Amino acid sequence: MVLLQPDPFLSELTSMYERSTEKGSVWVTFKRSSMKSKVVRNKMETKGEAIEFRCLIRATDGKKTISTSVSAKDHQRFQASYATVLKAHMHALKKRERKDKRKAADGDKKQEGVKKPSSKKASL
Repeated sequence: MVLLQPDPFLSELTSMYERSTEKGSVWVTFKRSSMKSKVVRNKMETKGEAIEFRCLIRATDGKKTISTSVSAKDHQRFQASYATVLKAHMHALKKRERKDKRKAADGDKKQEGVKKPSSKKASL
């Protein structure tokens, strides 16, 4: 896994989306991280030092994995750039197949007409 700066990460993510246009998927995960080990974090907490949490972003297409770390102050700018990349590559999504509303309504009416056997027990 390669830890990139945010701008090269976005350009590499763009190329991942372009490679997977015809066939394939790209998975992107966001995770809160301090980029420090648990032992170091515990020592910082006992000393009363503030821990700066960052956002760890990982992307993979199954063959290649890339990642970046974004601080809280740069998060807004990164999200805007990330949204631009996503909007540019939404055309590869498949449209959902929808049922015709009339056919769905007719199917519901037919099911209402059929009586279901009752499971009531005979009282003695």
